[in-house]
Amino acid sequence: MVRELVAIDMPACEQFVATIQEIWQKGDAFLPIDQRLPVVAREQLVKDLKVSSVIDEFGEKTKLDGGKPTADGDALVIATSGSTGPPKGVVHTHDSIMSATKMTGSRLECTAEDHWLACISLAHAGGLSVIFRAQHFGSKLTIGQRPDRTTIEDALDRGANLTSLVPSALGAVDISRFKKVLLGGARPPEGLAPNTIVTYGLTETMGGVVYDGSPLDDVEVRLGVDSEIEIRSTSLLRCYRDGTDPKTSDGWLKTGDLGEIINQRLSVSGRKDDLINTGGFKVWPITIENSIKEIEQVADVVVASTPDKKWGSAVTAWVVMNPDQPNLTLKDIRRHVRSTLPDYCAPQILFIVNQIPRSSLGKVQMNYLRNLLPISREMHV
Repeated sequence: MVRELVAIDMPACEQFVATIQEIWQKGDAFLPIDQRLPVVAREQLVKDLKVSSVIDEFGEKTKLDGGKPTADGDALVIATSGSTGPPKGVVHTHDSIMSATKMTGSRLECTAEDHWLACISLAHAGGLSVIFRAQHFGSKLTIGQRPDRTTIEDALDRGANLTSLVPSALGAVDISRFKKVLLGGARPPEGLAPNTIVTYGLTETMGGVVYDGSPLDDVEVRLGVDSEIEIRSTSLLRCYRDGTDPKTSDGWLKTGDLGEIINQRLSVSGRKDDLINTGGFKVWPITIENSIKEIEQVADVVVASTPDKKWGSAVTAWVVMNPDQPNLTLKDIRRHVRSTLPDYCAPQILFIVNQIPRSSLGKVQMNYLRNLLPISREMHV
């Protein structure tokens, strides 16, 4: 029997959930398509990941050429965020999904009496995991297409007590009525509500496997070379869609994130590739971003490295101004940063932009950001 990869290209709804079950009953695997993607990007994604057919919002199934079979036991292929390059297809099995579901359920003490709200993208592990938990534990499930105030308040009024959110959703909603809120995706803000659990995980781990710094049961975490976080768990991917397996021979996954373990709790410093080495000094972008955010005129900011002949890498800031505020100069930014951080942290290049492109999880899409046409650009000599 040839097992296919079937893309589901429809908004979050009960039909989406029913379609998953229909695909699985046939022994096939599914690829959820992010509804925020333009048509051209969707077409490219199904081509790159060698999808055999697509089911649209009307339930119509379209066969495609160039499809590649899936292996026995494969249940799901999730496209990574592609924040720094083309997305990869992460292959999960029924076993890895079940493992992730049970581990979370054990930590949260999930039961059939719970009521889950799924309102973040079902094209990502965090959103899909809500559906899998509700189904496994027989809990009630409400599905919303976006994590806005109306969706969340309506679900709370109907008894929802558990959900997963991304940091960008917190500012506009009151989450105090939930029993627990799992927060993943981008870096969390300060001053979180006591019912919030900060999760750490990857698409490759089938979502969060470390809650508030503590690994879930059956999850092992260690620090490798240069303090890179490594994870071993039964929830890990089988492989990527191209057949490559990123795990070591004894089952460890190098995450690409750096961190430290203090009192048996994991603290994540940031992506290994994000660390800026400028003139021999190592700088974390988040430290500089937090400093720049203190400036009243700043609405949003991202700091990253750009190549520099003299320093190796230049500390570069992309800044969005608050409405009706005059643009800051590089001199203004440098003066403020140098008042709170060492000199070498002060940005050497400044771009004023209209917006910071982010994924549905709130992660900065660096490949788009670097190609933005800025309102202004300054360089420190």
